Amino acid sequence: MADRSLVHIAFYAALIAALGLVPPVAIAFLGGVPITAQTLGVMLAGVMLGPVRGALAVLLFLFLVALGAPLLAGGRGGLGVFMGPSVGFLVGWPVGAFVAGWIMRSTRDVNILVSAGIASAVGGILVVYAFGIPGVAVMAGLSLPKAALGSAIYIPGDLIKVGATAIIAQTVARGLPGAVLSRS
Repeated sequence: MADRSLVHIAFYAALIAALGLVPPVAIAFLGGVPITAQTLGVMLAGVMLGPVRGALAVLLFLFLVALGAPLLAGGRGGLGVFMGPSVGFLVGWPVGAFVAGWIMRSTRDVNILVSAGIASAVGGILVVYAFGIPGVAVMAGLSLPKAALGSAIYIPGDLIKVGATAIIAQTVARGLPGAVLSRS
């Protein structure tokens, strides 16, 4: 992998970490799974870097968290976070970034605002929730329907992140088209 790709991967891993500085809002009835800004970074990694680099950026971030770096929202880190109710969401992050990047690459002929919106909604919401909801159900001892219903509280915030991702991607593409690696 080229040096430039490594820099991009490291940058987006750092962006996800920086978004962890935004204070989380814990949802008590879902075992404390917090609402965080970090899924915005996951969406941006996939949309901007493409499938492989986007997923690698998220995996680098999660590796640092597993090593104990307190990079998750609220200053959480260490292997213990992978034993809690948010584990499904964490596992879904690199898959979501991969899918978002794949959609961006597959929709090169579509307007970037629309493409990024679709990519981040599918990868950053549908895919991540497909992992997150079962994780919450298992780890918090909830039924799958109850975990799904409880997870609906995250959707408005995630839709705002989808809009932000689409606008950021379009803005960057206008000023520096080569920075949207998912389109190259």
